[in-house]
Amino acid sequence: MTTLDDTRPAATPPVPAPARPLPLAVAGPLAVAAGLALLAAFPPYGWWPLAPVGVAALAAAAHRRRVRAGAGLGFLTGVALFAPLLAWTNLHTGNLPWLLLSVSQAAYLALLGAATAWVSPLVDRRRAAWPALTALLWVGQEALRDRTPFGGFPWGRLAFSQGDSPLLRLAAIGGAPLVTCAVAVAGGLLLTLAWQPRRPRWPTLAAPAVGLAAVFVAGLLSPVGLRGGGEPVTVAIVQGNVPRLGLDFNAQRQAVLNNHVEATLDLARRVTAGQARRPDLVVWPENSSDIDPLRDPSAGARISQAADAVDAPILVGAVLRGPGPGQVRNAGLLWRPGSGPDTDQLYTKRHPVPFAEYVPLRDVARLVSSQVDRIRADFVPGTEPGVLRTGAAVVGDVICFEVAYDGVVRDTVTGGAQLLVVQTNNATFDEAEALQQMAMVRLRAVEHGRDALMASTVGVSGFVAPDGRVDASTGFNTAAVVLRQMRPADGRTLATRLGAWPEGLLAAAAAGALAAAAVTRRRRRASGPG
Repeated sequence: MTTLDDTRPAATPPVPAPARPLPLAVAGPLAVAAGLALLAAFPPYGWWPLAPVGVAALAAAAHRRRVRAGAGLGFLTGVALFAPLLAWTNLHTGNLPWLLLSVSQAAYLALLGAATAWVSPLVDRRRAAWPALTALLWVGQEALRDRTPFGGFPWGRLAFSQGDSPLLRLAAIGGAPLVTCAVAVAGGLLLTLAWQPRRPRWPTLAAPAVGLAAVFVAGLLSPVGLRGGGEPVTVAIVQGNVPRLGLDFNAQRQAVLNNHVEATLDLARRVTAGQARRPDLVVWPENSSDIDPLRDPSAGARISQAADAVDAPILVGAVLRGPGPGQVRNAGLLWRPGSGPDTDQLYTKRHPVPFAEYVPLRDVARLVSSQVDRIRADFVPGTEPGVLRTGAAVVGDVICFEVAYDGVVRDTVTGGAQLLVVQTNNATFDEAEALQQMAMVRLRAVEHGRDALMASTVGVSGFVAPDGRVDASTGFNTAAVVLRQMRPADGRTLATRLGAWPEGLLAAAAAGALAAAAVTRRRRRASGPG
């Protein structure tokens, strides 16, 4: 029987002790292993399940460390990831550009490691916060890296490692930032599952396991593609190849143009013989005519010969001189049969690559390397999205690395693009770079619910469906012509409608978490030791 004296409060469940930091002898190798796991998730390896493992390993290494130690561990992860991921940059330019780019990108993961260490007090006694905090910090880090400096360099985003993952489908809802968020949530759940007290209760194990399964089920259940759309159009990709890989492809300009003309003429002969369907549009890659066809009559005549023979407009990747002296433009130019260049349907690349297509701070850069003077003329950026009306369909044209930038691609879709086209030149790189770029095209196709293609001078070229599947992929360093039917789409996915809002909100939440950690740290200092 209960008496008046039995008024003791009910027992509360014990609060778990804070997770102690790993010994530095363990944390250092774990940080390197995190970078290698992340690397293996990207093409050409494509072991996408390792991306959450890499996220979890870095979070574990940096947890409850001093901020400087967290930064050092993040830097180790960044070097282990970016140095091999970007190795294609040193194939023809030497080691200095590769080292500078790899170190600069690793610095952002150093910031991530420092931020992970900084928010550790928020995780103490609340380990359920690990997945959310990990995801917010990753999205915030990528938002910063994608924009700074000189417009940013989004290569190596977690989202671009998920080409064959169910999480890719989330791009249709929130774009690349939501896919990155989901990968990082999965990594945080893995860490929560693995970092348990010695005698964990089954609910503490079941909750993160169920959450991990739910993340991937959400990806599987996410709808992709858009209903409706126009009649299918037949599109041909012409991959003409180059005589030699390397930076001197520019010295082979006439040969590269001739390769694309001859491949198109051969396609025309097959169409006439009934061996191939007549295309509604032919796409040549970036740099397929580095001789300005608007100013060089012989180059223009050769392109007209190809367009007239195949009786279809050709989207030519051309280098155009001007508008001012010493200036050039990287452009996609529609060339129609019978009438030649349609300068009303001209796209000038909006995001030239710094230190490759133009040199910012040239005098300062020259002090680091005289190689910057190999870029004699700076490419002038365009101002309008690449929305080109070909007659058969409205094409959203982006050139080379632009496919990595969310806003550049989205602007073409909101401008009316029914198909996505990526013109690129991989002759100065290797197959790994081309496959990494194709992974970005796959995400963009899902993100905007559009059929897409990538046309490369040397490969890899191919078509991508709105669910991310690649079709008719070509080999590398070879000539090829592939045709497929593409279905134009006019609707907009949720990701297209939301634009940058998901990333902005997640990045703001990341800033809020950093501020909350500062408050928690101040209170702990005020409360004294222990």
